[in-house]
Amino acid sequence: MRRLSFLVFLLTATSWCSGQTFPLNEKAHTDSLENVLQRTTSDSIRARANYSLSEYWAAKDSVKSSQYLEKGKQYSGKNPFLQALYYYYEANIQKKTNLDKSQANFLKADTLLSGFKTAEAYSFRAKAWYDYGALAQRKDDYKAFADILLNKAIPLAQQAGDQTVVGKNYLAVGIVFKNAGQFDKAETYCLKAIETFRNAHSPTHELVTAYHTIAENYSLSAQNAKAKPALDSAWKLLAPFPESEYLLDHYAAEGMYYTLEGKFKDALASLDKGIQLARKKGLRYEEQRLQMQQFYAYFNDNNFVKAKEMAALLMQQEEMMKLAANRLQLFYGMALTCENLHEMAPAYTWMKRYSELSDSLSKAQLTNDVHALEIKYRNAEKQKEIDALKAKSIQDALHTKNSRLVNSLLGAASVILLVILLFAIFVYRSKQKLAAQKELTYRQHLHEIEQQQQLQFSQAVLQGEEQERRRLARDLHDGLGGMLAGAKINLSAQIEDTYSQGQRAELEKITLQLDHSVTELRRIAHNMMPVNLLKFGLKTALKDLCESLMSEATHIDFQDLGFEDTLREEVQIHIYRIVQELLSNAIRHAQATNIILQCSQNDHIFFITQEDNGKGFDMQAAGTEKGIGLSNIRNRVGFLKGKIDIDSAVNEGTTINIELHVD
Repeated sequence: MRRLSFLVFLLTATSWCSGQTFPLNEKAHTDSLENVLQRTTSDSIRARANYSLSEYWAAKDSVKSSQYLEKGKQYSGKNPFLQALYYYYEANIQKKTNLDKSQANFLKADTLLSGFKTAEAYSFRAKAWYDYGALAQRKDDYKAFADILLNKAIPLAQQAGDQTVVGKNYLAVGIVFKNAGQFDKAETYCLKAIETFRNAHSPTHELVTAYHTIAENYSLSAQNAKAKPALDSAWKLLAPFPESEYLLDHYAAEGMYYTLEGKFKDALASLDKGIQLARKKGLRYEEQRLQMQQFYAYFNDNNFVKAKEMAALLMQQEEMMKLAANRLQLFYGMALTCENLHEMAPAYTWMKRYSELSDSLSKAQLTNDVHALEIKYRNAEKQKEIDALKAKSIQDALHTKNSRLVNSLLGAASVILLVILLFAIFVYRSKQKLAAQKELTYRQHLHEIEQQQQLQFSQAVLQGEEQERRRLARDLHDGLGGMLAGAKINLSAQIEDTYSQGQRAELEKITLQLDHSVTELRRIAHNMMPVNLLKFGLKTALKDLCESLMSEATHIDFQDLGFEDTLREEVQIHIYRIVQELLSNAIRHAQATNIILQCSQNDHIFFITQEDNGKGFDMQAAGTEKGIGLSNIRNRVGFLKGKIDIDSAVNEGTTINIELHVD
């Protein structure tokens, strides 16, 4: 009996709360944030993404976490809300190195955020108070943590409407009661947290943590059979993620379950899995917490030699000995272990150290304080309900009084009734018009969203097309072009060694064909990604394009009316492709012999005008056709938020005017 009560006593103080939780698939979480940083152009979104990455790395790599934090601060600019969040995320980094400074920054974040009356501000304030209380718990001040949860964090989370944060705080209250040995109340709050997480469709990892906590609570409260279903529920969620840190809590709870079942080998095997994972991830405290569970298993299996070795090892670990609750467990555990090994002198020494520390902690007072805080919290909740009922009673009384007054007035004056009816008809028609207007506005909004989505799709297609053009041009020029040039050189060498005139003539003919092939290859590569555009700018590239398309049958007059060559490369490529498509349509489809191309710029507006004497086309008939060339032009014009105007008639040529925004 002494050994069983010893085990239960030890396990009551093993849990403490951490403010940071992340999805089970951590890599997907960080990759999504990195993708946001690469794709977005919004400084506020970049600031938030960097802050979130800083929070993720805070417990893993403080240097990397600080780098993300400073980037987030830079993107915050003069935004007061984002500046306030800086202190919240900075406090997360300081949790490992400076508890006092971390608590001070959490309080500063709460003070700065209190000026914002938004749901997001209330949610961050709730999380800041939660983390502040968790740090107080690490200083062995469990009463302060319970007080903060019940009177600060939970009310703020409810005010924010953030049910996930509410559930997380309920779970923390359950852990406090579990550590205080009040398992029935701990069960109530754990079940409340699980229900809240399910109703709010909270992230899976929050539900996993709740299952582990209630499983431990069942084991500690002599309801070990009920712990197994909770562990099974957690495992179903964890199984797809074999490297998740949440498995450490699972192995700890599972080890406790097997120990209480007397299956010590299963307990040690499960705990060893957790220790190996903790070592792999460099989580020293989590490794030591699981080793503490191994100590329990060895002790209850009467393997007192291994139990003593494990306790001695743990007492050498700085992380484990920081918490007074851990020191209390190890002193008492070592005393009983030495007693069972008949080492009475060390047993007496360890029991004395345990007694001195136990008196200073006053566990009974902690239990009473936590209980009093919960009563205070429940009384406050009941007072809210009473106030709500009073307000409803007053409202019902006013409603009754108003109804009597309205009835009296209706009975006394039929004229007023007529006026009210007319007014009601007027209001009804006004509402109908307003509803129709809202419907129209809503449809317009949907149309704008559809256009925006189409524009984004077109943008992605164009970007992919340009990337593929670059790749093909590079492969053709550097790969196939080099091979053809090498073949020509080798063939030329063969000509020099050939004495037969007939063979020499035949080889020279093949060499000439290779020259034409290389020339054609370079022309194709140039059309796919003109080198002149990248090296010398848009003006030179457009001029070279016009000259390359001119022939005896086609004359192109390129008129540069003044525009900047400092446009972004992406914009220059879009303009070049538009002009290339316009000239190609005029030559191939319109069979124009004379083309005038004008390009100019006024501030951030770029103008393109093309006139040709081609065969033209029927504008109404062309409106029903979906040509690829014209579609490409419209997509690029839309990407640059421009507009295009086409004027054409059969056998009368075509005039095209395009305006593009290039800022």
